[in-house]
Amino acid sequence: MSSATHTTIRPWTSDDLSDLVALADNVQIWNRLRNTFPHPYTRADGEAWLLLMQQMTPVVNFAIEYNGTLAGGIGLILNGDVYVRSAEVGYWIGEPYWGLGIATEALRQMVHHSFTYFDIVRLYAEVFENNKASMRVLEKNGFYLEGVRRKAVFKNDQLMDDYIWVLLRSW
Repeated sequence: MSSATHTTIRPWTSDDLSDLVALADNVQIWNRLRNTFPHPYTRADGEAWLLLMQQMTPVVNFAIEYNGTLAGGIGLILNGDVYVRSAEVGYWIGEPYWGLGIATEALRQMVHHSFTYFDIVRLYAEVFENNKASMRVLEKNGFYLEGVRRKAVFKNDQLMDDYIWVLLRSW
């Protein structure tokens, strides 16, 4: 039995605030995410996020829990217009929980949730070239590399490639 079997995704609660701030205030996590994820990650950032989560419907962002403790976050961006049947998935895991298979299991649960509760046929993730661990998580969940957008990401004064990973709903 792998350690990831104790992984669940669940709605965010106000009780998550302290653990959220402690895990998210990490430059190693920020380096792998878009700049909309704050750094440093303050208590005010955590409070704002949790307030937003209480107001959001439908629920598309979830806490990742491991052995009853907050370990990270996972969520969807539902697209609109002609892209209404597609959604982007993104996730992060707190550094103390890296390498335990938690992201792989959380993504498996999120894929199931996404295809069960939303009328989408395409899930995709955009991954910076330096995040090989995230690419492996996607691959383990059946995503395939659709393409690479060369020098599409500018982070930390560095241009990087953006890898697009896709999973299509199988009927």
